[in-house]
Amino acid sequence: MNSKKLALMFTTLVMVLVLAACGANKNSGSNGGNAGATGSTDTTQPAAAAPAEDEELTIKHKLGEAKVKKNPAKVVVFDMGVLETLDKLGVEVAAVPQASLPTHLKKYEDGKYKNAGTLFEPDFEGLNALDPDVIFISGRSSEAYEELNKIAPTIFMGVDTANYIGSFTENVKTLGEIFGKEAEAEQELTAINDSIKALNDVATSSGKKGLVILTTGGKVSAYGPGSRFGIIHDVFGIPAVDENLKADTHGDSISFEFVAEKNPDYLFVVDRDAVVTEEGKQAEPAAKLVENDLVKKTNAYKDGKIVYLDANYWYLSGGGLLSVPEMLKEVQEGIQ
Repeated sequence: MNSKKLALMFTTLVMVLVLAACGANKNSGSNGGNAGATGSTDTTQPAAAAPAEDEELTIKHKLGEAKVKKNPAKVVVFDMGVLETLDKLGVEVAAVPQASLPTHLKKYEDGKYKNAGTLFEPDFEGLNALDPDVIFISGRSSEAYEELNKIAPTIFMGVDTANYIGSFTENVKTLGEIFGKEAEAEQELTAINDSIKALNDVATSSGKKGLVILTTGGKVSAYGPGSRFGIIHDVFGIPAVDENLKADTHGDSISFEFVAEKNPDYLFVVDRDAVVTEEGKQAEPAAKLVENDLVKKTNAYKDGKIVYLDANYWYLSGGGLLSVPEMLKEVQEGIQ
């Protein structure tokens, strides 16, 4: 056999071996690398990730648990703090209780928003027709929770006055998660926490004490740490003139003799009648009631430190990304 034939036979043999090896590799790949699955082909494909709009979140809250889809479209809000936060984060809502809106949320009286009833009496029939994706409530609407939860996943987001900033922060972060606004929520919270620290440093170093009162219909109630207005003491750092005041929604009924006796350096006044009045009645300014001969004996009056707080933020709302910065600002300016 001559050299040319030997070369041709050698080349042919090499090609056969290469083709055989390629075939073996192909079969091995089709078996998914599973040595125990001889003779079978695994055609299973990786599971596709669920679309972002179909992602479901489980939200635990004070009254139960809610399963809600990420970025719900039709949103009903019965808490002004939640409405503030959604407004600040740029999240649109479908329905609110339009009769109870504070001044800074009056834009939601527009006809493009459905009237959801009142805070205490939701419009169940109207909400059923709306078919919302999620409903947010707080204390004033809590008795309607079971009925509302039949209409749509309902989440309680009231602020815990005994842990104001902690519960407020949790609510903001939860809303950020639900609506894909985590970064924006974190940015707002960071700014608020920086302002709180600055105010707290000034308040605690001054050595001056404060008293918070609410006026309505000629009556006066005082609020201490842990109460609905206790954020002034518990978070902003202004010591209370009396640590034994009741920590509840309605406060302690007091006289102006009490105010004179405690002699606060700062007197913070929430005028309920400025935002809640009987139809046809004109409310008198709180100053006419508060700045009497007894109160004029206090350090707060003598030093010009009677601070009239905006009841839109402190009474009607609170606990949202619009009101909390304003509350901080009012107290900070009031004690300077």
